Amino acid sequence: MGDLSGRTAVVTGGASGIGLCLAEVFLRRGMKVVVADIEQAALDRALESLQSMASSPEAVMAVVTDVTSAESVNHLADQAFDRYGAVHILCNNAGVGIKEAQRRLWTLTEHDWRWGFDVNVMGVVNGIRAFVPRMLGSGEAGHVVNTSSGNGGLTSLPTTPIYASSKAAVTSLTEVLHAQLLMDGARLRAHLLFPGPHLVNTNILASERNRPEALRDGTPETTYASMEELARNAGVHFKLTEPMEVAEACLAGIENDQFWILPASEAQDERVRTRTASILARSNPVLPEG
Repeated sequence: MGDLSGRTAVVTGGASGIGLCLAEVFLRRGMKVVVADIEQAALDRALESLQSMASSPEAVMAVVTDVTSAESVNHLADQAFDRYGAVHILCNNAGVGIKEAQRRLWTLTEHDWRWGFDVNVMGVVNGIRAFVPRMLGSGEAGHVVNTSSGNGGLTSLPTTPIYASSKAAVTSLTEVLHAQLLMDGARLRAHLLFPGPHLVNTNILASERNRPEALRDGTPETTYASMEELARNAGVHFKLTEPMEVAEACLAGIENDQFWILPASEAQDERVRTRTASILARSNPVLPEG
């Protein structure tokens, strides 16, 4: 895309964690930024923080958005295009974790599955449907970044069936988006962001606070109290990656036109090699070590 100064980025899940850091790195490059989040109070705090570092208060806009609602995401697109005239980077970043890690797949309720997929998968789909036609129509170069995860997007941890399968869906649909944009000769590029290389220091363990009442069903809310406990039970090495590291890797991936924005990790690479070898050999998967 070249110089990002003066261009516009939209970030969902932008009030905290990776989303907020994405907004910060875009602002540092002189971009205008639209942050979207479902939590009004958190969004207000994010807006104040971002405006303090922006070239002018008008360079940042915040829009309360429920990514599970196509109408809400369409409203976000309307606001962004009305305010700034164009969108050049779309980060479909909003995501949630389900309190599933100490439960078996067959005990998870319909509401568990619906909420996880509504946010993690349909949130991405709604973003694509609301923004991509208008981004293509502008004829300008642009980028769509969908946040996946090494867990599911590459290989799956057996402790998180909903999360892993939802992120596998994000990887698949983004690969298709990439191919279709190439088929059409579009100036729009698709990217897959894999936060890491370690567990990312966010508040995803508290995402249940935003779960709609209609999708709560009294299921025991067993979960982990910390990322360290989650890592120990999932059998992965406990070390944290900070959200800003992910945001900076994302920006570099966009600038280098990388589809796979995937940090180097020998442990993750080995899991991918093992899975690929199993597929090619038609051998049965084995439990991950740990």
